[in-house]
Amino acid sequence: MPITIADVAARAGVSKTTVSRVLNGKGEVHLRTADRVRAVISDLGYVPSARAVGLARGRTRVVGMLVPALTWPWMGEVLQGAADVVEAAGYGMLLFTCTHGDESMRRFASQVSAKSFDGLLVVEPEGTLDYITELHRRGLPVILIDDRGHQPGFPSVRTTNEAGARAAATHLLALGRRRPLVVTGLRRFGCTRERLAGFAGAYAEAGLEIEPERVVEGDFTFECGRAAVRRLLADGVPFDAVFAHNDLSAAGALQALRDAGRRVPQDVAVVGFDDLPLAGHTHPPLSSVRQPLREMGTAAARLLIAHLAGTPLPDTPTVIPTGFTARDSTGAGGNTSGTTEQDPTGAREPAGARVT
Repeated sequence: MPITIADVAARAGVSKTTVSRVLNGKGEVHLRTADRVRAVISDLGYVPSARAVGLARGRTRVVGMLVPALTWPWMGEVLQGAADVVEAAGYGMLLFTCTHGDESMRRFASQVSAKSFDGLLVVEPEGTLDYITELHRRGLPVILIDDRGHQPGFPSVRTTNEAGARAAATHLLALGRRRPLVVTGLRRFGCTRERLAGFAGAYAEAGLEIEPERVVEGDFTFECGRAAVRRLLADGVPFDAVFAHNDLSAAGALQALRDAGRRVPQDVAVVGFDDLPLAGHTHPPLSSVRQPLREMGTAAARLLIAHLAGTPLPDTPTVIPTGFTARDSTGAGGNTSGTTEQDPTGAREPAGARVT
């Protein structure tokens, strides 16, 4: 049978509380009593539970991570970046999703109440920002990954959505594409508004307006990209390029163009956003704005681990720049140039997107 703290207390003739105080260095214990308890611990070979000691000290050496779902195409990259840092620092990770709505959040809240983790990384599930903000206000260290434009009152790590979309527009303009179809994400997301503003802004500076009928709201799915292209083709709305707000909807646009007999990139150039592994395996391979997904997870986890070690949390967002990867869907695969990479843990905002 394993030796327990009760066994140590009985052998030393003290209470379990006294043994706990000796183990954790908390509270006043007479020197002779403490020496006697340590001798019994040594004689019995008692090894305290790391989790029990951590809880007694007010620390678990566990990081929580709350995300909407694991089905989002880019979530794995963010998780891996965070997990690499957390594990290297000797911490564990508790992962929570919101796939069951209120039930999921009740379970998460119970773990918060039990103080099951020392700090929290968050990819914001919709409708939870007020609750997460309150947790931070009450003392739980929180880092938000992929701030959607809400600008919370706690630290966040984000990327340059507007600059990334501007890079996509500049690329298409350089190819002579003057009438793009834009398949957006959900308009209530800040990243959607930023990407639309950056893309339309670059066209406006070139003296070109993107007419409302060529801006179609999507939901980041394959089907929304396919449906948007089909609708404009059926309505006879001319377009010579597609800029989709993520790679999955861009892949849907590629499928619809292929079904309609339109050549890519000769007739229509297509650009996505995220630069997931999927982008290199579409037909043709997809040009895409690169989101620094793994770097965002890495940077957020580093900030949290550093804070748990005593470093104050930053007052400003950590911003990691987007990049741009040109492939055959715009007829420019291999056109690579650009700026140097920024340190993912830096908090300074870059001037624009990086091209690779």
